[in-house]
Amino acid sequence: MDGISPTTDIVQLNEKIQIESAFVDTLKNELGKAIIGQEYMVERLLLALLSDGHILLEGVPGLAKTLAINSLSKAIDAQFSRIQFTPDLLPADVVGTLIYNQKENAFAVKQGPIFANFVLADEINRAPAKVQSALLEAMQERQVTIGEETFKLPKPFLVLATQNPLEQEGTYPLPEAQLDRFIIKAVIDYPKKEDEILIMRNSVNRSFGSINPVVKPDTILRARDVVRSVYMDEKIERYITDVVFASRYPDQYGLKDMQNLISYGGSPRASISLAIVSKAYAFIKRRGYVIPEHLCRRHHCRDPKQSGGALTLI
Repeated sequence: MDGISPTTDIVQLNEKIQIESAFVDTLKNELGKAIIGQEYMVERLLLALLSDGHILLEGVPGLAKTLAINSLSKAIDAQFSRIQFTPDLLPADVVGTLIYNQKENAFAVKQGPIFANFVLADEINRAPAKVQSALLEAMQERQVTIGEETFKLPKPFLVLATQNPLEQEGTYPLPEAQLDRFIIKAVIDYPKKEDEILIMRNSVNRSFGSINPVVKPDTILRARDVVRSVYMDEKIERYITDVVFASRYPDQYGLKDMQNLISYGGSPRASISLAIVSKAYAFIKRRGYVIPEHLCRRHHCRDPKQSGGALTLI
């Protein structure tokens, strides 16, 4: 299991994680200069970052989705690009294209905005499927093919997409193949009343702080290696597979009433994603091992084998 035997000294692993995860608090504090409340959203952004996965934020306008992504890119000293998805966007506007150079009588590659560490795909569901699919190779293979050449994307590479669930006109729902490329989909809710008062006051007085780079990309890459070293017991592995299999065969797990609500069960990629995200969650909670509460919210954690064992995943 990830190169760690059951006799691994968890104490030493915990001490290592205490040191390597110190930047998490620094990053949260820096984001707190611009983001008030929304701890759920900030935590999911960090989980995607540490899991080497992509994240889709869904919520009504004005919930600081774009601001949070912009702030995260500023707090990490890395290259950032923003793509505003619109119905007239073309795949070449995302990945790049070949441009003819008359002086040299040859074609030259012009790289698109996808060539960055952090790529904000704003309102991703406003572009047609051909543009959405242009992201598939980049998100999965971490590379882009333009003409006959293939280019590796920089490390770390993270696509952070937003979408508005309210409007239907001029939108194109993401296909399953595209959704499957996101390791996390976070549905963002309204802030608490106390937080909204503070948001309103700071906006009127223009008293939000500016975000400064506090973390280097190498720190993120090193942390990802440490995340994968977090110990996961075989019982947790079986728990993850039970959750995924319950989505495929709900009637076998006492969830027959939910069968009509599930179009497709989770693929093996879902099991892999749950495993790595739960390890990332253990990392930001300063633990060297995964516990069931790292897979689902504490008050919803139940055995999916039990009748009525529905749970809310992290």
